[in-house]
Formats: sequence, structure tokens, C-alpha cells
Amino acid sequence: SRRHKLYREELNLTSPAALLPLRPEASWLQFHLGITRDGLYPRSSPTVNRLLRDMQDLTTVSADYSQDEKALLGACDCSQIVKPSGVHLKLVLRFQDFGKAMFKPMRQKREEETPEDFFYFVDFQRHNAEIAAFHLDRILDFRRVPPTVGRLINVTKEILEVTKNEILQSVFFVSPASNVCFFAKCPYMCKTEYAVCGNPHLLEGSLSAFLPSLNLAPRLSIPNPWIRSYSFDGKEEWEVNPLYCNTVREIYPYSNGNRLLNIVDMAIFDFLIGNMDRHHYEMFTKFGDDGFLLHLDNARGFGRHSHDETSILAPLSQCCIIKRTTLLRLQLLAEPEYRLSDVMRESLLQDPLAPVLTEPHLLALDRRLQLILKAVRKCVDTYGEAKVVTNDTTPPEAPAPDRAKLTT
Repeated sequence: SRRHKLYREELNLTSPAALLPLRPEASWLQFHLGITRDGLYPRSSPTVNRLLRDMQDLTTVSADYSQDEKALLGACDCSQIVKPSGVHLKLVLRFQDFGKAMFKPMRQKREEETPEDFFYFVDFQRHNAEIAAFHLDRILDFRRVPPTVGRLINVTKEILEVTKNEILQSVFFVSPASNVCFFAKCPYMCKTEYAVCGNPHLLEGSLSAFLPSLNLAPRLSIPNPWIRSYSFDGKEEWEVNPLYCNTVREIYPYSNGNRLLNIVDMAIFDFLIGNMDRHHYEMFTKFGDDGFLLHLDNARGFGRHSHDETSILAPLSQCCIIKRTTLLRLQLLAEPEYRLSDVMRESLLQDPLAPVLTEPHLLALDRRLQLILKAVRKCVDTYGEAKVVTNDTTPPEAPAPDRAKLTT
């Protein structure tokens, strides 16, 4: 009951007139309770599939701007949640079972590539990239991306008519084509020219399940050691110093434990999706320094299938370390019968907005996977497998009878 009270306070649901009681079996609550130091959910989690269905089907009861956009308007101090940008429109939708998800609307068609002259920090955010990133993360067995699903939203009934935010209400308008549109309210790039529009009311987008609140599950936001320069000129040290990893290794917590290996995992994931915008990463404080890194905000992935940005792999190529479990999974997905593009294609067919990725993006995954394995081979040739591949596959020793059973 104490946990339920905390959740109700977090959701501003202290009124006895709430539509429904908070059910302990609610999929979003079970998802929160299932988070462990190994990942956001177990490998075979029926809860995740239930949560995806609920986010797809449940009625929305309220809509509001996300916390970073509120920070730009001075409505809250959200420095502990996300660094505010306000460039891209996203909304928080709440459902009838008190769950909530981040909604990112379609801004770019699937067949469109990011223009080659775009800097990564002014690129569009793509709803289908968020969906595809969740599926890829699950295929890689990282389980560090929150469950994400596609959905067609009626912007009139499911956003405008349920929001109590007067600012959000004020940015809705009807376009000359009679489509219902809305835009973000913020200091820049938030005008009718940057609006998103339904057809006339329906708009597709991604819904990503919220993590537990910071009050219940505190998280740290930590600068990525391989952060990029967010200006039109100048480079970071790692871009000009091939021995940069030696410096990183001397700094706690990268000097011991799994943190650096987790950074390499994250770089491999980002290289596969083509995401150059990983300036920070987040961790649950509860799991300590060796906890997993959350792979949040992946909407700038899958922008250019025709280009492989190998600089994203700098943590791997400069540090020359990789987890054995990660390497074994990558090698498996390079086999013809388990080809990554085929596994992704099949997985993405489960999403309501399928096809989520175009065929060139799927084939780019196979090409990039070969580049990752080539980088690992180069490291092994230089330093030897024992120094490059970290053995994280050794299970704890079982009692003698169990060992006999396993051998049999």
C-alpha cells in the first residue's frame, strides 16, 4: 500500500474520484518491479509483451508536454531528468490504468534519408528509429531500451480533448489541407512550420514506456567519455588522439569493473543504428558502479542507411575490449541462418506500424555488423584474444549433483 501511495502521489492521483484503482497486476507496474541489475526486463518476459499491447490499445486519459519542454517554459526544475533542448516535439500520454508513455510523432517518412549536410545535433528525431532501437536492443540481449511500440494516435480525441495544459491546447490548429496539427511551445524552432499533422486526425508515432520515477528509482546522468563536439567547428580529444582510451582507463569508474565494457556495448549498439547523439548515459544508482547503462533517446538513429559512421566505434577500436557474451551474440547474428537483418525484419513485423524500417536500413545492419567484427579481429591480431575478449560467460560453480546433471 505504501508503494501504491507513492505511485499515486507521483501521478497526482490522490483524489478518490480516480477512474480505476491501481491494480498490482498492471503491466507497467510489473515492468517496473521486474527491473534488475541484469537489465530492464528478463529475457523471456510476458510482462513486456503485455505492456506493448497495453500501450497500443489502452485509452489515453491525459496528455502533456514532457519535462524538458516544461523546463524551457520555467514550469519545473528538471535538471535531474534531462538537459532541455525543446527542438523536438514529444508528449507524455497517460492511460486509464495510470501507466504513461513518451509519445514521439512521425517527423520523417521511412524512405527519406537524413541529408548528408545535416549535423547530427540538428537531425530530425524519428519515431520509427525509437521502435527499431527497442527491437535491436532486445535481439542483442542488452535489454537496456524501454519497451517501445508504434501506434496511430487520434490527435484530436487522444491529445487535444484530454489535455488540461492550456499551452498545449493553444498550439493546435487546422491546416489549409484540413488536417489537425500542433507544435511545441519553446523559445526556438517551435512554430507552425515545424508542426506535426494528422491525416486528418490520425498521426503515427512511437510510445516508449516510462521508467520508475526518480523518487522511487534514482538515476544518474553521466557525460559520455566519447562525447562529440556540439558546435560547427572544433573536435574532442578522442577524435584526434588514438591513445585517448589510455587516459579514460586511469579515471574512476573506468579504471576497473564493467563500466568501460558497457560503454563499448553502447557504442556497438549506436554504430548499428547510426546514432551519433549519445552525449550522456543514465544508470540506476541502486545497482552501483557496475550497473547497466540505459540506452535512452534513440530517435536520431536510422537516419542514413548509405553511410557507416565508423567514428561511433571509437570506444571499441581505441580500447580494444569487448564482452565475450556480446561478441558471441554478434558472431551468431552474422551466421546466414541467424542473419541480423532477417531477425530484425521478423521482429519488427510484430509492431502495428510495420514495416518499421525500409529494406536498405535492414541490409545496412548486416554491413555494419561485419565492420564491428572486423574491428574486433584487428584488436585480437594486435593484442591477442586474452586481452581483448573479457570472459563474462563463466557461471557460478554449481553443486556437484547439478554439475553432473548439466554435463549429462
